[in-house]
Amino acid sequence: MNLLLAGGTGLVGNEVLTLCLARTHHVTSVGRRPTGRASREIVAGFSELPHLPAADAAVCVLGTTIRQAGSREAFREVDYAAVLSFAVAAQAAGINHFLVVTAVGAQPDASVFYSRVKGELERDLQKMDFSRLDILRPGLLIGPRKGNRPIEAFLQHIAPIADRIMLGAWRRYRSIAASELARCLLALASQQARGVFIHHYDEMSKLLSGMDYH
Repeated sequence: MNLLLAGGTGLVGNEVLTLCLARTHHVTSVGRRPTGRASREIVAGFSELPHLPAADAAVCVLGTTIRQAGSREAFREVDYAAVLSFAVAAQAAGINHFLVVTAVGAQPDASVFYSRVKGELERDLQKMDFSRLDILRPGLLIGPRKGNRPIEAFLQHIAPIADRIMLGAWRRYRSIAASELARCLLALASQQARGVFIHHYDEMSKLLSGMDYH
């Protein structure tokens, strides 16, 4: 499989690269910093992307936090503008399958700024008419994070207990390991059914349970 990957230096992107290397997939990384691991590296800002090569699918795992970004405007520049720019460039390269990781609770009319930006992104990606668009909405991501994130470290610590009491509609807020999310992305990248597919915890768990590899 031949993939374009944006966000390869982050938690999920690193896991995607690890899986791709193990399966000898060809990955072109796109971003402001090289991953040092991809088959090909395109180092550029997302406001000035060059023409991208063709691929079977484009996978976007770009994301930050308002705290990391420094302001709401800077957060939106990454989680909305950069993702949309990558999608436009991927479509211009003839790629018809786009996969993106957003977050549970994403809604364009959400009262929470973070969820609203994610929802606006989803809405505008759907307007682009990719043959297939996969939107993955994980809850808390489990995995080693860079930097000092005491609150997130605490949430990861209590996640096994919290997950057990998240029932019914709250199940979609359950945590998922970054490595498992990466496995979902690669499994979905090979699917060809047309349409828009939104994946929450249960859909991702079902996908993972049907895999014959780890």
